[in-house]
Amino acid sequence: MIAHTDKSVLVTGCSSGIGRCIALGLANRGYRVFATVRQHKDIEALTRDGVESLQLDLSASASIDEAVAEVLRRTGGRLYALINNGAYGQHGAVEDLSRDVLRAQFEANLFGTHELTTRLIPVFRRQGAGRIVQISSILGLVCLTYRGAYNASKYALEALSDTMRLELQGTGIFVSLIEPGPIESRFRANAYRYYLANIDREHSAHRESYRNVERRLASDQDVSFTLPAAAVLDKAIHALESANPRIRYLVTVPAHGLARLKRWLPDRWMDRFIRRFAG
Repeated sequence: MIAHTDKSVLVTGCSSGIGRCIALGLANRGYRVFATVRQHKDIEALTRDGVESLQLDLSASASIDEAVAEVLRRTGGRLYALINNGAYGQHGAVEDLSRDVLRAQFEANLFGTHELTTRLIPVFRRQGAGRIVQISSILGLVCLTYRGAYNASKYALEALSDTMRLELQGTGIFVSLIEPGPIESRFRANAYRYYLANIDREHSAHRESYRNVERRLASDQDVSFTLPAAAVLDKAIHALESANPRIRYLVTVPAHGLARLKRWLPDRWMDRFIRRFAG
């Protein structure tokens, strides 16, 4: 294994799941990892595992500024890569999403990620090199029912990333998107908490369908073809180390299948398939 001790990587959303797996995996590979978490209580666990950890709340500009300043102070103003993983899922029918709930989803999943990225691009430009890895989702390519807020935030992340990639050509800065399907994590448990807090189920025209949504979110059983978070780590490593990283990395059988169907099927056929697929 090649040592990467001279390369520092900032990773967001590392309290559990994909982010934690990437942070620990890259540290074991020799990178100097700065793993950020939203809540201060999660810093101790990462520090015990030998990873430098910082608090970073993507919904707060001051928190982003403080984290960036601290990372650059510790690295002497250099950074090899940024991995944007911090996000959560807000379930609920589009007509049941208030403006505030939709705004909160975009603050965490898009606006904060965008602000952090634009704070670090000048660092990469000065170096003449850098890697930006966006942990997106298959739901940034294909929409599923009752996930409108999350779908929209990931579609927007895909669009900003594609545009940024075009604008950064020739700078030595690479932009890659990783688009997982079902991955072992606390994503559903966290999504269930936000769903219960923000959706008025009993007064919704979708209240009968919501019973299925609630059963799925509350279940401890993984859906078919779920992979461990290490499957995403493998793609992140390729995006960091390849001389020619891919623009997109699909992860899991459902992600590959849905992406192909999106390209091949007419929209109305795809709608029928999605309704059946999503139950």
